[in-house]
Amino acid sequence: MQTIHAVPALLSLSVLALIGGADRAGAQTPAAPALSPELLAQAAPQPTVQNGAKTPAAPPAVKRGFQFFLTERLRAEDNNWWPTDKANGAYTFLGSVLRFGVSRQTAHDDFFLEMQNTTLVNLPTKAIASAPQGQLGQGATYFAGNGSQVASLFPRQLYFRFKDPEFPGKALKLGRFDYSDGGEMTPTDPALLWMKKNRIAERLIGPFGFTHVGRSFDGFEFAANRKNSNITLLGVLPTRDVFDLNGGDTLSDVHLASLSFTKAIPGKKSSAESRLFAIYYEDTRSVTKTDNRPAAVRVADHKPIRITTLGGNYLRVADMGPGRMDALVWAAGQVGEWGKLHHGAYAVAGELGYQFPKIALKPWFRAGYYLGSGDGTNANNQHGTFFPLLPTPRIYARYPFFNESNLQDIFVQAILRTVPRRGMPSPLFTVRSDIHSLRLAESNDLWYGGGGAYNNSLFGYSGRTSSGKAGLATLVDLSVDYAPAISTTVTAYLAYANGGNVISNLYKSRDSVYSYLELNYRY
Repeated sequence: MQTIHAVPALLSLSVLALIGGADRAGAQTPAAPALSPELLAQAAPQPTVQNGAKTPAAPPAVKRGFQFFLTERLRAEDNNWWPTDKANGAYTFLGSVLRFGVSRQTAHDDFFLEMQNTTLVNLPTKAIASAPQGQLGQGATYFAGNGSQVASLFPRQLYFRFKDPEFPGKALKLGRFDYSDGGEMTPTDPALLWMKKNRIAERLIGPFGFTHVGRSFDGFEFAANRKNSNITLLGVLPTRDVFDLNGGDTLSDVHLASLSFTKAIPGKKSSAESRLFAIYYEDTRSVTKTDNRPAAVRVADHKPIRITTLGGNYLRVADMGPGRMDALVWAAGQVGEWGKLHHGAYAVAGELGYQFPKIALKPWFRAGYYLGSGDGTNANNQHGTFFPLLPTPRIYARYPFFNESNLQDIFVQAILRTVPRRGMPSPLFTVRSDIHSLRLAESNDLWYGGGGAYNNSLFGYSGRTSSGKAGLATLVDLSVDYAPAISTTVTAYLAYANGGNVISNLYKSRDSVYSYLELNYRY
């Protein structure tokens, strides 16, 4: 399937959707990250919940004139990567992300402009080892991509959203914007919302907001909302960013188109949601692909990547006994072309949890399993490693030394939260701890990292040899979020990874520690 054929088809679908009708009440809008300036661009009203059933909210008055905003994120990161003889993976650096801009809303259209200044301080200069050990943590990746450059200013978002006042559930967005797959609708159930934001969204397409540069998309997004459903059509090119400070231009050789349908399923004692999606990805850049073939074979392969991903997810929260039980499943299958190879891969995830909302600190215990396929041999004409496209890896790898390619992840987690104070949308304290048992799905494939294309010089994914082993690591982490005011959040994070035989064959020790302290402030 060629992009030149895919994009007109999507444009035709958007025209049909614009012509079609939509319910005038209860429209839902895409979710936005916490403390994102996008929250200041007030969206369509969210329905309330009464006894599990959704009741449409009255449309709010449109804010007249221009609205100005500014947010600041400061994060000090301390990295103690697995040690090597000739490079030093123990370092601390500081990242600052200042985002500011202006928005305006009318009954017919919205305007949103956001500029971003990124500043990096004390990047490591000796944290890059020769292959196969490679870059020792994200600080090394920033330095490798930017050298002595430590700051930049570029347009993060600039778009218009066109609306029909007669049908408020429909909107067409054109320009540069953030996008998160799986976040097309915002549940009113807090548990369901947390599951979507932390265990469903951005697995395949995301703004990579954890990095100090992030990712945007240039193109269009059309959304058609009904009372309990959403259809979203997307056609975009990613921007140059993530680890590259020279953000602002478009990766014109990387094309992405997606179509998703989301259905909310309200109930008296439960809340559920289902979604189906189709994504087409094409990469015609002249860069060496990352896979388990010999280097000389990969360098000689100049053919493009063309992959179609089909999948869906279902998540549900229900009252059960003294608390609430939750469950989710997510699955995706891929077919297409990986350069000269045929591509066929898959990924699945299943999770269960139970929360005690009437007990102090509302303890929530969860467990899950993820499998992203790997490639068992490089001696055939097939590529079987699951390709996550353009995700936000850090959501699913809180210590981001791995991603969802060629991976088995068995985990348990516990979450504790205080009761929100009067007038506050979030708890004063949220504590979360995860334990992950990580193995490679195929021992003959690579240990993969990274989150997709971010410039025209590098593929965007890294791969280290497995040495024929499968044990990657045991990861234990702890995070504490402190929200003393609506405008302020402080986060402390600590992770310890005990490497398995994949890592012990590459590095001098099995132990690695990563931590950070982060301040988010909205003026």
